[in-house]
Amino acid sequence: MTLFLAVDGGNSKTDVVLGTADGRVLGHARGGTSSPHALGLPGAVRVLDSLIATARVRAGVPAATPVDLAAVYLAGADLPVEVDGLHAAVAERDWARRYVVDNDCFALLRAGTAMPDAVAVVCGAGNNCVGRAADGRTARFPSLGPISGDWGGGHDLAEHTLRYAARGEDGRGEPTRLSDAVARHFGRRTVEQVSIALHLGELPRHAVYELTPLLFEIAAVGDPVAVRLVQRQADEILAQHRVAAGRLGLIAAPHALVLGGGVLRARHPVLHERIVAGARAEAPRAEVSVVTDPPVAGAALLALDALTGGPTPGPVEHAVRTAIRGAAAPAEVPVTL
Repeated sequence: MTLFLAVDGGNSKTDVVLGTADGRVLGHARGGTSSPHALGLPGAVRVLDSLIATARVRAGVPAATPVDLAAVYLAGADLPVEVDGLHAAVAERDWARRYVVDNDCFALLRAGTAMPDAVAVVCGAGNNCVGRAADGRTARFPSLGPISGDWGGGHDLAEHTLRYAARGEDGRGEPTRLSDAVARHFGRRTVEQVSIALHLGELPRHAVYELTPLLFEIAAVGDPVAVRLVQRQADEILAQHRVAAGRLGLIAAPHALVLGGGVLRARHPVLHERIVAGARAEAPRAEVSVVTDPPVAGAALLALDALTGGPTPGPVEHAVRTAIRGAAAPAEVPVTL
């Protein structure tokens, strides 16, 4: 029996699947982040060790049973040196006979499409983009935050929402419904009181990130300040697609544009409709879709692609997607670092 391990490790959770080459999913485990940026490489490997062991137990596959290939896709594996370091670290483990390793955006890309020419833009807490061409070339960005020119994602949007709410209230900026909405959200009379409460620790700083859904609510009723901020996010996503597709020579060619991450999965009309219209204008032959399968399905399909040396046969791909899509989310495995 040919076995594979598939790992999708994001900034908030990690999924591990143990399956067979004919598309059966035998075991599934979920834990917290396994990003080397957050935990360091040793911490990331410890998380994966625990989750892989749990997936084996749930699958009824003894630790001594060999796995033919492990496909490991983690957030934080952005630069080539980081991918190489991650590959070296996992290759020292006894998880599998062979490994493929890369950034988790490639797992989401494969979860979203089987097309060989494709670009994925992920907008969740942060923002990232990768692309691939049928000839094996890839396009990616350093994705190191502001120091590499990055902008956008739920955290950036939330912080700008608070900033514009404060400026709209005190007169430095344009009046906006965001001001009253932010104050009400935190149970304060004014945004100034919210800012002071955050400064003094009466409100936790991470509470600011609750404001992203509020921004989209206010944009949906036409507030100009909120609309412009959402449109800026759409334009950033279009710029990422344009650059990645351009590097791969796909602008005028048929290709997939896969949208993923919590902000894009929500299909907020102001954001989604601007992205779709902009993509059609820039690249008329692009097929725009929002990924619905869990990214670990993409990691599993990439494992199967590597095992077969080509595209996974349609019936096997369907079996994997159906199994992962229909499975109940497993209880999160606590990991002691």
